[in-house]
Amino acid sequence: MPAPPPATPQRPALNRDTTVCISLAGRPSNHGTFFHNHLYERYGLDFLYKSMTTDDVEGAIRGVRALGIRGCSVSMPFKQAVIPLVDAVDHSAEVIGAVNTIVNDAGRLTAYNTDVVAVASLLRTHRVDPASSFALRGSGGMARAVAGALHDAGFARGTVVARNEEDGRELARRYGYEWVPDAAGLRADLLVNVTPVGMEGGPEREELAFPEEAIDAARTVFDVVALPVETPLILRARAAGKETITGAEVAALQAAEQFALYTGVRPSPEEVDDAEAATRRGA
Repeated sequence: MPAPPPATPQRPALNRDTTVCISLAGRPSNHGTFFHNHLYERYGLDFLYKSMTTDDVEGAIRGVRALGIRGCSVSMPFKQAVIPLVDAVDHSAEVIGAVNTIVNDAGRLTAYNTDVVAVASLLRTHRVDPASSFALRGSGGMARAVAGALHDAGFARGTVVARNEEDGRELARRYGYEWVPDAAGLRADLLVNVTPVGMEGGPEREELAFPEEAIDAARTVFDVVALPVETPLILRARAAGKETITGAEVAALQAAEQFALYTGVRPSPEEVDDAEAATRRGA
């Protein structure tokens, strides 16, 4: 008979020495809370993770430093605003000008971007050909991470789709891509949505991030929106038989990188999958 699985370590009860990690987002979700706390339980770590929002990002980052909060995940709209508030910026965040993770080492704050690592990994595992043309909708912090990962992976034929002309042009110019204000008439092998279109609870939750004609012409469709897992864009792409990459995949991989930075423990791929499945059940 096979040996029984090892017992899960007992997580300590909350106490004065419990290490706290948080997230800051304009629209907080339970993803990070469920994912990180599941792995803390799995490893028996004396950690606690809590999602938060703020209208005073400078005060929030001062609180991270002053209260000894170990880690801080950073989401829209704070990914660029936190840069001048930290002590050091890792290469992963510096090259794209956006942050999604802050680590506090005894009062010294270092900023990282684990989104870049996650996107690069997914492009490889889904075997997206770097010779492909792509259209990237969005120009914010996460769009910078995706564009940086695409550029580093050798994708040379890209178009940034952004209503904000200043930000869209700047992002396109940074990597030598084109800019257009909308996706009308656009065709590309790879479509990537990095906007709130299709996001659960948002005003555009039932809309497609790209026209149906663009979806039908694409080979791969990538939606960075994590909730719901099956956005209108993903559902439409699957119905058309396209290869899809979901925001849930990005969220799990980038959270695993954060977990390793905060705790020094790197979960296995199987543990990451288990934590993501537990997160979906909890959500």
